Formats: sequence, structure tokens, C-alpha cells
Amino acid sequence: MTDFAALLQPDRGQPARTIHVVRPEEYDGWLATQPARVRTAVVAARVTGKAGNRAILPGESPDDWSMLLLCDEALDSPWRIASLGDGLPEGTYRLAGDGADNGAVGAAGLGWLLAQHRFARYRKPDPVGARILLTPEVAAIDETVRIAAATARVRDLVDTGASDMGPAELEAEADTLAAAHGATVTVTRGDALATGYPMIHAVGQAAAKDRAPRLIEVEWGDPAHPRIAIVGKGVCFDSGGLDIKPSAGMRLMKKDMGGAAHALALAALVMQARLRVRLHLLIPAVENAISGNAFRPGDVLATRAGVTVENTNTDAEGRLILGDALTKAGEAAPDLILDFATLTGAARVALGPDLPATFVNDEALATDLFAAATAVRDPLWRLPLWDGYDDMLRSDMADMVNAPDGGFAGAITAALFLRRFVPAGTPWAHLDTFAWRPTGKPARPKGGEAYGLRAAYALLKGRFGCK
Repeated sequence: MTDFAALLQPDRGQPARTIHVVRPEEYDGWLATQPARVRTAVVAARVTGKAGNRAILPGESPDDWSMLLLCDEALDSPWRIASLGDGLPEGTYRLAGDGADNGAVGAAGLGWLLAQHRFARYRKPDPVGARILLTPEVAAIDETVRIAAATARVRDLVDTGASDMGPAELEAEADTLAAAHGATVTVTRGDALATGYPMIHAVGQAAAKDRAPRLIEVEWGDPAHPRIAIVGKGVCFDSGGLDIKPSAGMRLMKKDMGGAAHALALAALVMQARLRVRLHLLIPAVENAISGNAFRPGDVLATRAGVTVENTNTDAEGRLILGDALTKAGEAAPDLILDFATLTGAARVALGPDLPATFVNDEALATDLFAAATAVRDPLWRLPLWDGYDDMLRSDMADMVNAPDGGFAGAITAALFLRRFVPAGTPWAHLDTFAWRPTGKPARPKGGEAYGLRAAYALLKGRFGCK
């Protein structure tokens, strides 16, 4: 894991290169104040004043130089200087006080840190020295480092190949997290899983013994504090089951545990910040494999909730395992339930990769969640829990189906299915997230990605932070 704490340091006046971050509309005025050597350098670098232009600016001595970046990102954007985080020589830097930010780092510290993170499990990254950013906002350093580490945790877990990230490895991640914070871990597997969580068992029963299904639970915090449940879909690989995916559809299915990765990272943030909650983390961990005992289209599944589900599509398995986990979460009467899941292709068709489709059953929770998402620039997009589509889940032989025919409103009907396992009156938000970035951007490489993580953490911190 990248040592993020070493990359963001208090500014105590130590020697550092200067970074000038200038908005395009302010460029001409800025340039007019610069000495001739700087004006000559920007002409040579073909700086036109457009966003993205950059140049190395000479100082008074040969070894003295600074950096110019033209940027139209908002001051509160985490990505404002991200393009420099991995593009500068190793060394120590600070922002100049001649821009609109007046030298403050603010949210941009996160992008600076993440730009230097590399997923290095399978190959050695190019040896590049650390680029350290100095900040006068000393009180914000620890929090920025924690959020960067949580984001990197999601990315690394999702990027790991499925052969190295099965249910047992997710359990090991939970064990490590719990040990670091004095939490307790409970794992249900085997006969106890088949009896107590029949949908989790049914989805995972075809996997090899070393990849057997399980429900992983972590509990932490003062039982007297408000109880919150965080649930993450942990399908470590999704073949589609007997309704098998085409090879192209399976290509990225190592990321189908992206919900679990988000849940683990959010739980870590909650515990590190010591929020005033009783945390209950639940990860149903399975591999949706194919063998002689795989669950079948047309099977009627029992559930922990006591209702029955006609399985109309073995590739709609994520909602099945989440149903049992949500039931378990609800039995402890939590004040709030959040779930993360790489659940539907329909959400990606509607909103693309950057916007998690978000469903909320409580208006106060929706208001707080979307305000938090805006505040930290971690966008979410609300879709409706449209009651008119609830009858699409009707079955001729069971209490419901898991996947309606026709494909209409797929993200909504999946959320409506999950809603049936959430206790009435319990505030609940469901984030249908892609957990993958198909095209790289500064500090956001192609691969596993955390979407909605910072928004959810800001919500919890706002509601349950130390008073």
C-alpha cells in the first residue's frame, strides 16, 4: 500500500518548489506580473491560456524553477492538481499564494495522493521517487490520508484477479480490518449457511470447496450508540451461472465483489474516525460458478426472511445474496442501512460508469446523502423506488421472482427486490455502483474505482461524528 502519509506534509517553511495554479480567465493578469524570463518561458512552452496548459518556469538561479498549471477545475475539486501528482520530478512542492486558492491545498490533496498510487500486485511499478506536497491546513492531513487509503483499498481489491480474491480472501480482509480496530468477526458457512441464509448458499454452492460461500460479519463500536449496517455484495467471480454470460461479459467479472470492497473501505473509515456508531458490516461472499449442483433457472429458493423466490435468471444472483444479508442486518433494528453492489447493467446503460444509481426509501436520508455527495464532489444520481413496477416481481408459483422478464427498468426492479428484505420504517440507501473506470483520468487510472464511497462517509460523519 502506498505510504500516503509521507506525501502530504505540514508546511513549516521548508524549501520546496512552487506550483502556480492559475485559472484561464486570470492568466493574462497573472502573466503581466511576471518577470521577462517567465514570460519568455511560457511563450516557448506554447502556453495559450487554455486549461491544461503547463510550463516549467525558470527562477533567478539555474537550479531554481517552479511549475505553472492552467486549470479550470473548481477550488473544491479533488482533481484540480491531480495531473501534476505523477508528472513532476520527485521532490517537495507547495502551491503558490498567487491564485484564487491563495496557496491552500484543500480537497486537491486527495488527488495529489491518489495520482501516486499504483496497483503493484502483479508487476513492479516504475521506480519514481515521492512527490511531497506541503499544506498549511495541517488539521486536514490525517483525514485526507485516510480517504486516499480507503479509495486505494477499493481499487486494489477490485483490480486483484479472481483467483487471488475469493470468499476466503474477503474474509481475510475482514479479519485484518477487525484486528486493527478491536472489532469482532463472525463467519457463517456450511450447513449453518444453508439453513440460515439459503439464498447465499444456493448462489455459491457450485463453487470449489476452497471458494465456498459464506456470510462475513464485523461488529464494532459502543452498543449504546446508534446502530448502522453496511452491506456489500461479494460475488468474487460471476460466470452468470447456468444462464452463462458470454466471454465478453465475463471479462470484468472479477469486479463483481466491488460492493464488498466499498463496504470494507467505508467500515475502515468509520472505525478510524471513531464515529459514534455501533457498526455492523455484512458481506455475503460467493462465487457464482457452474457445476452439477449449480442452482437452476426455475428453482424456487427459500430465504432467511421466510418468503420464497422463483429464480428466473441465475445471472441475477447479486440481489439474492443481498436479500439474505439485508434480512440479517434488519433483525438488529438498525437506525440506518447502506448497501453497495455492482448490481445491474441497466444502471450502467442509464447513467454510465461515473454515476452510481442510488435508491433511497427515506427523504431525510436522501437529503443528507445527496448534500454530502455534492459537498465532497462524489456524485450520485437518484432513481426512483417506483411502486408501479413492484408487480413486475410477481411469480406464478412463489412469493416473487428475482428478475422480471422483458428487461424494462432493470435497476429499479432490482432495487424493489432488495426493498422487500429491508424492514419497514428503516432508512435505507442502495448504491448500484460500477466499481470500475473504463478510461483513465489524472489520479483515476483505468481499473477498479470507488464511486460513492466519499459521499457515504461524509453522510455518516455528518450524522454520527464526535459532537
